[in-house]
Amino acid sequence: MSKSTDWTPSLWQDIFNELLCDDNELDYGDQWTLNFNYSQTDEVTKDERKRGWKVYSHCAYGHFQCATCNKTWPSARVVVLFRYRLRGNRGTVIMRPFGQSCRRCRDDDYDLPGFTDKEVEEAFIRLFRKIRKNCYGDEDDDDDRSSACSAKVWTKPHEASLCEACTMGICCQDD
Repeated sequence: MSKSTDWTPSLWQDIFNELLCDDNELDYGDQWTLNFNYSQTDEVTKDERKRGWKVYSHCAYGHFQCATCNKTWPSARVVVLFRYRLRGNRGTVIMRPFGQSCRRCRDDDYDLPGFTDKEVEEAFIRLFRKIRKNCYGDEDDDDDRSSACSAKVWTKPHEASLCEACTMGICCQDD
């Protein structure tokens, strides 16, 4: 599954649970759950802040496939948005992947990305650093900007007009 173009929520769920249980990434005795919300934004209202919600935007490398013409393309600028909070001994993470439109079809449909296991794991490790810092008061040992994209693989220039996150003003292309 090195170049999967399919959006696979179960992959994210499985790696989340594996990191929590097997790797003890958040070993504080609290129970954490992962949910998906495909309409959430990076806006946190005053009321949501009072209830403990925080936002982390991660930029990852993913692959897309157009649902109309089946064209595939890679992108090093795929935004995955996480909301998280800890209330009592229950933690909640809500995530949303952002899509991209096909350059060939230029329709208003956004195709969701596929990710490798390694990319998913990296996203969660960075998220868990934020959770440890913001929910448990641990020091953040992440020296670089954790939402920044690392240009691991060459891809064509980012086309803001085809990026769902750009249209919402939260893309990582300027990081």
